[in-house]
Amino acid sequence: MASGAATPAYELRFDSGRICLDLVATTHPGERLDSADRLRAWIAGAGLVPAGTSLAAVDAGWLPPFRELRSCVGELVRGGPVPADGALTRVNDLARPAPPAPRAVRAADGTLVRVLYAPPGRAELLAAVARDAVDLLTDPAARARLRQCEGDDCPIVYLDTSRGRRRRWCSSEVCGNRERVARHRRRAALARA
Repeated sequence: MASGAATPAYELRFDSGRICLDLVATTHPGERLDSADRLRAWIAGAGLVPAGTSLAAVDAGWLPPFRELRSCVGELVRGGPVPADGALTRVNDLARPAPPAPRAVRAADGTLVRVLYAPPGRAELLAAVARDAVDLLTDPAARARLRQCEGDDCPIVYLDTSRGRRRRWCSSEVCGNRERVARHRRRAALARA
């Protein structure tokens, strides 16, 4: 999915600026990681594995640990300056295993492409997301760019990489568009009154 594309309620989003924040966004507007197929789609779409990597091992048993990591990361990025110890301990524990090991191989056309040495395991993929969270949480410049979407009832946290750091919404096409439409309707209603 292209970053910034309009996102119907059933699609996964990948526009928060970090893999760990994209995982946190899978709770809005409702549970998005509701099946192994959806988790496979999220893993591939988030770029955790190279295109074409087999995710056949992903089954319903993978959902609870990914949801747990999502909850912990959400608690840490939405919390105040002192993160919750339980969530922090769990993210650190999940970050310990080695993430999937990539290697470069020649494609049929001779270009180099990234593949994994072996199909990724659950612990490896959780570690990749948890390490992204650790990197985010321990980088003062990145943490200073964390923002909560200003859209009505939108809980999404994103990394503001805009010029001037004035981004207000998780997505201009989703929450930003809703806000512009609502503003237009308010102005039109005032003009009629």
